Amino acid sequence: MVNLLNFIRSLTTFSDSNWESLQSVLERREFNKKDFLLKQGEIFSSLFYITNGYCKSYYEIDGKIKNTGFFLENEIATNLKSFGSGNKSEFNIVACEPLTVIIFDKEKLFEIAKQSIEIVALGRCCIRLFATKQEELSTVFQLYSAEERHLKYPLN
Repeated sequence: MVNLLNFIRSLTTFSDSNWESLQSVLERREFNKKDFLLKQGEIFSSLFYITNGYCKSYYEIDGKIKNTGFFLENEIATNLKSFGSGNKSEFNIVACEPLTVIIFDKEKLFEIAKQSIEIVALGRCCIRLFATKQEELSTVFQLYSAEERHLKYPLN
């Protein structure tokens, strides 16, 4: 949890009392390789802070997998569109290796956010950070072939 607190404090001012409140709604969970965090057609109501391992988002089109992004340690994995709108996800998120995450449940998070402007600010910072990463990934996917992406941005 220390890494999560450091991550949060790298984004915004966050008091010890708000950290205590936030911890009460967090859940640690482990996934095995190939376990789904999210399946296409489900509504995504969580944010996943990755403490160990990595996962990817992808579409499956005509039996072929089209990767759309990778989420690494000390990053947030989510489907922002589904999380925000409550609509079903159009893609999957799957563990690429054993994965440990800390789950921010949307309902619980929104409930404690009513009590703290710092938690609201944290949510905004996470959304901004996630949107920036998605924009960067979109640019990389538009500019480079799969081979070029692998050479320029290896996972290992």
